[in-house]
Amino acid sequence: MKGQIRKALSGFYYVYSEGKLYQTRARGNFRKLKISPLVGDEVVFESTNQTDGYILEMLPRKNELVRPAVANVDQAVIVTSLVEPNFSYNLLDRFLVTLAHQSIEPIIYLTKVDIFDEEEKIDEIEHIYGSIGYKVIVAKETSEAIDELEALFSDKLTVFMGQSGAGKSTLLNQILPELQLKTGEISDALGRGRHTTRHVELLEIAGGLVADTPGFSAIDFLSIEAVELPREFPEFVARLDQCRFRECQHLNEPDCAIKAAVESGEIAQSRYDNYQQFMSEIEQKRPVYKKKK
Repeated sequence: MKGQIRKALSGFYYVYSEGKLYQTRARGNFRKLKISPLVGDEVVFESTNQTDGYILEMLPRKNELVRPAVANVDQAVIVTSLVEPNFSYNLLDRFLVTLAHQSIEPIIYLTKVDIFDEEEKIDEIEHIYGSIGYKVIVAKETSEAIDELEALFSDKLTVFMGQSGAGKSTLLNQILPELQLKTGEISDALGRGRHTTRHVELLEIAGGLVADTPGFSAIDFLSIEAVELPREFPEFVARLDQCRFRECQHLNEPDCAIKAAVESGEIAQSRYDNYQQFMSEIEQKRPVYKKKK
């Protein structure tokens, strides 16, 4: 039988197939072959009943995320707080680059608008990211924002992500009150929230599947190469053929269309500054060599 892993917990994989959920384990040779099933994976499995089955084969993935550990993701809602924790262009751009690298469509969802009184800052965020082509939802009226968000779920596998304390679990509780997901308090000492979600599970919401996933506040660009980074910024891609050099890195090269667009205000300075920082981080990565046994 074919199915989709909807939940992974304590070594068991819960596979959904033809309206039923089967509790399964991975075949014994998966570990030897270094195969790790993820929630969202399409699999071939066998089962004589709904509590005792085995995954036999993993079908090809179109993408995968490490944190959160989900495969075959269509889109991601980046739950972004304006305050407590404070809004960060750098963190938002990290999420956007990570998602672009995996060909995952981002949705920027701004929370805690009711306790944030800098209307000009909200307009600026909307302008910077909306003009690039990103979907931005500002949760001024919670019910209207949720309706707008739910309309995007149909036939999609959606992941929620964002800085801890930004309100992911709160938002999901508003969408599906029966979930009663535990919401965390902000840590005064760290200025960010505690992790409150314990496992990854796909939930049926508004005609699609939504993964509730642990929040995290730092992203390492482990799988992105320097030559790939410019292609993860849509406003750069739109101007790549205007640079003098085909493999322009938009740093020190002459006649660079990206730098010219930054100077003219067509590309946000914050986006370019973050690009430079990300490029530096990627170039400073050191290869990891395993010690011989």
